[in-house]
Amino acid sequence: MKSTDKTAIMNTDMKLSDTARTVSVETEERAALQAHLAAQMDRLRETERDPDAATDTRMEIARTLLRLEHDAESWNYARQSFDTYLASKNWQEAVEACNLLFQSEQSESLAALGMGVWLAVTFPIGVETSVSMLQHIIDETPDDADGAAVAAATAHYIAELRCNDQNRDNWVFFTGQMLGAVARRHSQAETQEAFSLWMEKLELNDPEKFLIRLRNVIDVLVQDQWWFSREDLQAALPVH
Repeated sequence: MKSTDKTAIMNTDMKLSDTARTVSVETEERAALQAHLAAQMDRLRETERDPDAATDTRMEIARTLLRLEHDAESWNYARQSFDTYLASKNWQEAVEACNLLFQSEQSESLAALGMGVWLAVTFPIGVETSVSMLQHIIDETPDDADGAAVAAATAHYIAELRCNDQNRDNWVFFTGQMLGAVARRHSQAETQEAFSLWMEKLELNDPEKFLIRLRNVIDVLVQDQWWFSREDLQAALPVH
């Protein structure tokens, strides 16, 4: 047998071995997820009389189902949790539920994204969750559309507005990088001068203007599929 043939066989054997290891790891991970799901199902039965605990358990079940690629089932559990969190004014978890609902890729997933972003901008929830939701809009928007620019500007604004701890610099830097990446893909703004002109042209330095445009983006995502009254929730906001 020629040495080149031996080398080819060895390379093939190595690739097969790597594939087998990958399959083995994936099988083990899936088995672990299924075991975790079974445990959470048991916990759900035990906590049905405790609404808060049951809702949190449903969220964990939804996350696990999503990882197992049972998207429709994940949607059902996350949707139940969303309704409960909304009723109890737990805005943070309501947005987390919207995040899962978007990732489940069902017929109303884009509407869930839009509603989640509306809640994340309207109420002072965690910066990480807010930025994650806005990143979804960036990812879903064509390169030459302004919606991604508006979402990135909003993420940067939220980081500057809500962070008041040692992580503020990190989040402001991170969202600034998001904004720069959108500028490059939207208008090939590679230099600081080009970036500044781009910001000025799209009026991204003025929150009063870009937040109105974000509302328009949200309206496009949600259409007429709102699950709650924005007017009622806004009326409950504290007046400063």
